[in-house]
Amino acid sequence: MYDVLIIGGGVSGLSCALVLGSAHKKAFVQDKKIGIITHQKISSLQEAIFYNAYGVPSGKLGSELLTESTEHLQQLYPHVTQIEGEKVLKVSGEFPNFTVTTNKNSHQTKSIVVAIGYSNTFDIEGLMNFVEPHKKAIAEKQRIQLKNEDHKVAEGIYVVGTLAGWRSQLAIAAGSGAAVATDILTLWNNGISSQSHDSIKK
Repeated sequence: MYDVLIIGGGVSGLSCALVLGSAHKKAFVQDKKIGIITHQKISSLQEAIFYNAYGVPSGKLGSELLTESTEHLQQLYPHVTQIEGEKVLKVSGEFPNFTVTTNKNSHQTKSIVVAIGYSNTFDIEGLMNFVEPHKKAIAEKQRIQLKNEDHKVAEGIYVVGTLAGWRSQLAIAAGSGAAVATDILTLWNNGISSQSHDSIKK
């Protein structure tokens, strides 16, 4: 049973996983099981090149960022389980006992973070009743989002990135994933505001 399972290995999903992973030394996180389904084939980063993203070298390919970010997660936070080669088909159950069914397996989790892009080909059974037109995208593109309030779709279900209704800028997507990670850390810390910072200070 995962405490949180992130669906999607793009910018917002990996940002969420990195922040959660970095908090592993906090007492209230040490017993938590974190997983991420790192499906990336349809990530918009596959065709991206960056010149205007803070901290990213000019001319960096999005496909390189995807590869490097999963490697970064594995190297620094190996306790975060990366699930490769699976596509989510269905979400069932309710908090704190969800079942995430993929084309190859099923996973039990207390909470879910949905980190898939805003294409109208979105088709995860159990989440379709939350789909609505994207509020910040051009109507002709027929983008979608999941109904949410401050990233929360329903008890135990969060959405991040463009599917949460944000625009498709790398920095926005990364920030959205990090924001939900800090919300989850706060929840795990009995509602006391919590986040995870890296520092050169010891």
